[in-house]
Amino acid sequence: MRSLLALLAATFTVGANASNVAIIDSGTDMLHKDIAPQAWINPLEIPRNQRDEDGNGYEDDVHGWNFAEQNHQVIDYKYLGRLTYDVRRFFDIQTAMMQGSATDEDIKWMRAKLQDQDFVKQLQVYGNFMHGTHVGGIAARQSADAKVMAVKIIPTEVQLPFFAQPKKEDKNGFGMFLLKQGLGLLAKQQMKMLEEVAVYVDNHKIDIANGSFGTGYPQAKMIVETLGRTIIKDITDEQIEEATMHFLNTLIKEGDHMVQSAENTLFVFAAGNDGLDNDKYPTSPTNIQADNVISVSATLKRGQLATFSNYGEKMVDVAAPGVGILSAVPGNQYLRVSGTSQAAPYVANIASKVKDANPELSPRQIKAIITKTVDKKDWLKGKVMSQGIVNKDRATRAAVLSRTMEVEKAIITANVDVADIATDNLSELKVRPTTLEGLVLPLPGQFVIK
Repeated sequence: MRSLLALLAATFTVGANASNVAIIDSGTDMLHKDIAPQAWINPLEIPRNQRDEDGNGYEDDVHGWNFAEQNHQVIDYKYLGRLTYDVRRFFDIQTAMMQGSATDEDIKWMRAKLQDQDFVKQLQVYGNFMHGTHVGGIAARQSADAKVMAVKIIPTEVQLPFFAQPKKEDKNGFGMFLLKQGLGLLAKQQMKMLEEVAVYVDNHKIDIANGSFGTGYPQAKMIVETLGRTIIKDITDEQIEEATMHFLNTLIKEGDHMVQSAENTLFVFAAGNDGLDNDKYPTSPTNIQADNVISVSATLKRGQLATFSNYGEKMVDVAAPGVGILSAVPGNQYLRVSGTSQAAPYVANIASKVKDANPELSPRQIKAIITKTVDKKDWLKGKVMSQGIVNKDRATRAAVLSRTMEVEKAIITANVDVADIATDNLSELKVRPTTLEGLVLPLPGQFVIK
């Protein structure tokens, strides 16, 4: 039976060089008109028959798998209808603020809404619900050959971890030992799930995997403070900082197992939306250093680093547009959203085009092409490793050339053949950076906790 199914699978793929792109996120609307034509389909599975035809342990995984709830429902449509007027206005004003066109009335309205806890909850839930679809729409844009797989790891309504432990005075340091042990266990639990995701992705021969999720320093510190104050009666700021760095470094260390489990896949990770230097304040999983990992900062058009974007001369590879990006959201709708979450799939989209241009390229070679064909910018020196913003046409040209010459030579030739993209003139923008604080949603994270 397996041999017959394998033959059937081959008939679906013969003659096709389409790259496969996994959207590891909060769920993707595979029925959206922009995504449905490019939906990845498991040819060995028969939809909704409650059987596991390909024997991989994931029943009815036709378009991917929901690791958050362990089923084939890659998005929960019960949240449709949550894009209210106020939610849309919030994102519209957010974009206007970053582009310098928001009015004082707009900003006053937004500040007031952020004091409304019911609205904040509504915004967070909808933000998670639409996130994977928005990311998927960017990754699939103008890439007719690419096939998009949905991998859900983030519940639409996320619960933070809580450990009920009695508060104790930490005279002998035992409380810090318990705290670090608990954080280490949480970090390993998260990354064990991601390792399972990577194995799944690898088994389905996914070329590119976009990860617009993660845990940054502020989010990790919040977890540590919550957990730490349940264990240690008078925990100090120094202990909190020490435990936070321990938690993040453990996440990143354990993350090596994930990317090694899918060494034929290029992982594209969002750098984070905390405006911090990832060289000093680690962010997981984007700080994982590997030949098959690219970390991405966000820019305002092609003129400056976005004020909210994380960066890092050593830990972040490239920059890409991430402000006011119009893309798909569930229910055949569209929304402008900002974040490194939007910059990462912009790069994943380029990676898929590079792979389509030369299917023989390895993840390491695709990464080299993308990072070495950037438009160099003085304002990105010391901010990202490549010192530049990605150039889709130049990267694709290098990939085409690599069919007949060495990759490094193809990169050199493409850099000569294809000019830099014109830099946007942002001199007229009247952005007020202080007004942006807290107005860009952090990367979705803490996906293991149920």
